[in-house]
Amino acid sequence: MTHQGAEHLHDRHRAVLPDWLALYYERPIEITHGEGRHVWDADGNRYLDFFGGILTTMTAHALPEVTKAVSEQAGRIIHSSTLYLNRPMVDLAERVATLSGIPDARVFFTTSGTEANDTALLLATAYRGSNQVLAMRNSYHGRSFSTVSVTGNRSWSPTGLSPLQTLYVHGGVRTRGPYAGLTDARFIEACVADLEDLLGHTRAPAALIAEPVQGVGGFTIPPDGLYAAFREVLHRHGILWISDEVQTGWGRTGDHFWGWQAHAENGPPDILTFAKGIGNGMSIGGVVARADIMNCLDANSISTFGGSPVTMAAGLANLSYLLEHDLQGNARRVGGLLTERLRAAAAGTDAVREVRGRGLMIGIELVRPGTDEASPEAAAAVLEAAREGGLLIGKGGGHNTSVLRIAPPLSLTVAEAEEGAAILERALHSL
Repeated sequence: MTHQGAEHLHDRHRAVLPDWLALYYERPIEITHGEGRHVWDADGNRYLDFFGGILTTMTAHALPEVTKAVSEQAGRIIHSSTLYLNRPMVDLAERVATLSGIPDARVFFTTSGTEANDTALLLATAYRGSNQVLAMRNSYHGRSFSTVSVTGNRSWSPTGLSPLQTLYVHGGVRTRGPYAGLTDARFIEACVADLEDLLGHTRAPAALIAEPVQGVGGFTIPPDGLYAAFREVLHRHGILWISDEVQTGWGRTGDHFWGWQAHAENGPPDILTFAKGIGNGMSIGGVVARADIMNCLDANSISTFGGSPVTMAAGLANLSYLLEHDLQGNARRVGGLLTERLRAAAAGTDAVREVRGRGLMIGIELVRPGTDEASPEAAAAVLEAAREGGLLIGKGGGHNTSVLRIAPPLSLTVAEAEEGAAILERALHSL
């Protein structure tokens, strides 16, 4: 397909799809195929993929084990719904329940992270008889009516109308806000005090929903133990803890299989949500909860597409590959190296405020030089320059979209990490 062809496709896109359906790049690209950590566009350009379709291609593009599982299952039966017994769904549910760390766990499969969080909110509010929800500032939980209303990021919340009453808590962003100058221990104390104070002014909330590492918010990380400290307060009040692991699950942070494990002193969350990486591109989301919470609904509920035999077969093959090849360990090792290289690359430019991250979940926050002011223009420029250099990355961040988001497939090699870091270094210096 010629470049003119890409422009023609862009025109057709604009004529038939919503204006708010954003595309990356001044001249958007059509990705036609991929292999391993690389993808190709319709013009034949090859790119190193450091975004994985928004942290979703978790193991590799065109992973033979997943492709084979999908095609074999599709050759048998593609769809039946949850009204019939479904062996791949039970198989994957058993594995996820065991891995979750939640005792007496029940698993419900959805088709997306948005739908998983929506279900978690339904369960928590029904279980507690409250429509009050605590959420973190700078958070993102999806694009449904209920999940935008617990999203603490104006860029991704298109309406103030909501079925829930949401109150926002401090703590998701370590290096900005009123407590940024404190030590980690004092930061946690201040955030706990803020939570205690908030609960003194409100009706009994149903739950706190929180991402252990904020994804769309720019890969911001609270000090380890923050949510464990919150848990003591929540537990006293009977408030549930929902851990949104849509981006942090399955070992991406390297140090832990789930993000909540960095805050594990007071046990696992009551509810855990997941999606993205488990399907390696197939539509899988899900909720794990204690049986008493999961079973609290007093009306019928099914899923037409959640737990489809094809997506479940993909999830099983993908999870098996991830565990057998210790991709969590690879994320820790190669992610540590990549973070070091990016810190060295960023040292040469005063437009970089911070390089942060965990495993293969790395954020580079850009500012106007000499200030703490977010620079979305710089983020857009580096995104373009990286693409010109043959690298695909993402962006995000609170207040303003000024954080580069780097989240390659977890099978990234050392050589690919070095190559991507070199391209990013040139892109940053082009500022």
